[in-house]
Amino acid sequence: MSQHEHDESTRPSVSPPRTAPESPPPAGLRRELPAEVPAPAAARQDVPQEPGGPALTGRQRLVKGLWPPRVTRAQLIVALLLFGLGFGLAVQVASTSDTDSALRGARQEDLVRILDELDDRTERLEDEKQGLEQQRDELENSSDQAEEARKQTIEKERQLGVLAGTVAAQGPGITMTIEDTKGTVEANMLLDAVQELRAAGAEAIQVNGVRVVAGTYLTESGNGVGVDGNKITAPYRFKVIGKAQDLEPALNIPGGVVQTLEKEQATVTVERSTKIVVDALRAAKRPDYARSSSQ
Repeated sequence: MSQHEHDESTRPSVSPPRTAPESPPPAGLRRELPAEVPAPAAARQDVPQEPGGPALTGRQRLVKGLWPPRVTRAQLIVALLLFGLGFGLAVQVASTSDTDSALRGARQEDLVRILDELDDRTERLEDEKQGLEQQRDELENSSDQAEEARKQTIEKERQLGVLAGTVAAQGPGITMTIEDTKGTVEANMLLDAVQELRAAGAEAIQVNGVRVVAGTYLTESGNGVGVDGNKITAPYRFKVIGKAQDLEPALNIPGGVVQTLEKEQATVTVERSTKIVVDALRAAKRPDYARSSSQ
């Protein structure tokens, strides 16, 4: 036996350390924690499986999600709109490119000619614009002139209608009332009153509902007076449109209408008014022979 072997035999042996036996958990903790339930095998698998087949890879799942395609109506409309927009842009870009390329490749003489043509076209358009503006101004002026002439014609017709008695009239003037209780007022006395009023500037006269015009005549008619064939009786009421400051003094002059009627025991009353209405009308009569010289 060698010395090494003797040392190994005489070295005391070391036994492995003993672990204390695990003590059982407290009874209370065992009651609170439920027993672990093993998860099902399908839940522990990370890769889905086809029913009755092997598990699918990532590429297979991507292909399956994309095909067959599921196109909705909204997606189809958006696709058509995008296609139309792209087509229009492509056509516009192509036409612009063709024009730019044509001008880029043109000679200097051609470019000068094109510029001259553009200048001529611009000048023609400017002349046409000025001509149209001139026509517009002429039409506006002629329209204004025609409108003014129409207004003047209407006003002239109204004035002539007042004088002819074909239209009603109103304005300031006087009202003269003649009371004839004795029956002594004659037609010539009323005619003198009409003549005096006309001379004083009367523009419209009405006697007892009969319009007095240029051709009016008065006649005796029993116990009354005839005005253009219409019999009227006392009291005689004159409605006169004109300047009251001239009409009333003309009737009251010495030896005038009022004094003459009062001598015949008639009572005359003259009242001024700011609004006298003469609404008795005469039918327009067409002359048999006279015609306008403008025809």
